[in-house]
Amino acid sequence: MKSLVPQFLLDLWGGLPPVLQNVTIITVQILVVMISVILAVAFSTYFERKIIGHMQGRMGPNRVGPLGLAQPFADVIKLLIKEVVVPSRSNRFLFIIAPLLSIIPALAAWAVIPLTESFVIADINAGLLYVLALTSMGVYGVILAGWATNSKYAFLGAMRSAAQIVAYEIAMGFALVGVLMAGGSLNLGEIVRAQSGGFSNWFIIWLLPLFLVYFIAGVAETNRAPFDVAEGESEIVAGFHVEYSGVAFAVFFLAEYANMILISALTAIFFLGGGASPFEGWTFLGEGSFLREPSFFWLAVKISIFMFAFFWFRATFPRYRYDQIMRLGWKVFIPITIIWIVVEGVMAWLEVGPWAG
Repeated sequence: MKSLVPQFLLDLWGGLPPVLQNVTIITVQILVVMISVILAVAFSTYFERKIIGHMQGRMGPNRVGPLGLAQPFADVIKLLIKEVVVPSRSNRFLFIIAPLLSIIPALAAWAVIPLTESFVIADINAGLLYVLALTSMGVYGVILAGWATNSKYAFLGAMRSAAQIVAYEIAMGFALVGVLMAGGSLNLGEIVRAQSGGFSNWFIIWLLPLFLVYFIAGVAETNRAPFDVAEGESEIVAGFHVEYSGVAFAVFFLAEYANMILISALTAIFFLGGGASPFEGWTFLGEGSFLREPSFFWLAVKISIFMFAFFWFRATFPRYRYDQIMRLGWKVFIPITIIWIVVEGVMAWLEVGPWAG
């Protein structure tokens, strides 16, 4: 690698203070992750329309670029050149800052995500708490957007979303308590390493109810179908972002898909071993086989599977009534997680599963 870099750049790098070197490395890592997430969001919109189109007997995007691959960029250009209209009776400052409060937590959470065994921007011991704190911050952007707009429809959508996120955030928190008990650490890298050794060591086997609760609650957290009552077009026009247009609407759109990718990545890390290979213990594949080695490839495959599930739900399920969503969160998911935490305590006492040996 050094032979590809001019000598004067190596000399310049060596002359920098260690603090400045660290800042430069972290800045480059942040840029790589952020650009990758934003591109993943752009193409998620394309693949969603393609997948749902095929499920419903339609073609999906096929006009802009080969196979319609340039459609996401056309959408971005369209939203960037459209005028951002701020309602005259709205709170202008909160109206403008609300989309930022939705997108910033969704991007900042990637700082502690172990993309590979060696690549993580901030390998902090309280990574799980950091993720919990940031994923619950997104609700502030939704509430402020609905309130600052000074529109009854937008405010009703914001209140629906706030109540829904609070209900499912509690269930997600209890599910992560189970992951903490099994992994024995708040560090996401340690949780991944606790699942090494092949598919039989993944937490999904011993924490299957918590896995189902966590992922379904993640779908509700992101206000995706069938939990998208915050954007119920047939009831409240378009929900909390009804008055947003142009780039401000695009930021809300970006936040929704960024949160979907984040929930998919976290589910893979907490329950499917992150970048661990499902064939890790398969010795007949040979020593050093790519299929047995942990890598970003396996994490990307798992994220793609969960993203497909998001798209599949949208194409398949009708929107739930609001009372059904609240009942599922409070009366089903929370009791299930509490019961399974007790079951985990029994498994730990008996030294089975993740607690064996």
